[in-house]
Amino acid sequence: MNNSIAARQERLITIVVIALTVVINGTVLALLFMPQMGDAAKDYTYLPKFNAILNGFTFVFLVLALIMIRRKNIVWHRNFIFAAFTSTAFFLVSYLTYHSLSESTSYGGSGVWAGIYYFILITHIVLAAVIVPLALFTTVRGLQMNVPKHHRLARWTMPLWLYVSLTGVLVYMMISPYY
Repeated sequence: MNNSIAARQERLITIVVIALTVVINGTVLALLFMPQMGDAAKDYTYLPKFNAILNGFTFVFLVLALIMIRRKNIVWHRNFIFAAFTSTAFFLVSYLTYHSLSESTSYGGSGVWAGIYYFILITHIVLAAVIVPLALFTTVRGLQMNVPKHHRLARWTMPLWLYVSLTGVLVYMMISPYY
């Protein structure tokens, strides 16, 4: 491929990934400041459980993707990564729906458990924002079969995405008694 065309393609990929990152993270951030639009008489507490289930599926799909790539099975690795993206996309829609309809729930615990909960929650939130561009860039490099760049990014992306999906489940389990 011509260097000029390759450079333009790389710029376009970077712009698309940055745009998606801004839209996704910006939408989640905007929910903090928007008034909730839900009917106060309706119970939306089934959505956080659904979100935790989706996070659990993402975690399982990522573990399976990791197993498949270690077995050099690129086709199934790719399938499980796409499955992880799908469950993550459904999670995002459900998460945004819940937080646009319902007030946030506060953690009611105290002491050491509160410290553990907030540590997990804060690291989960920060890394969830970071994982968006990492997962997108890693996937693009994999689809391009740019193995060296894909591998370099995946060494960071996979453990962080696993952490985010697992801690999403843990956050739900810790806060679920307070819904």
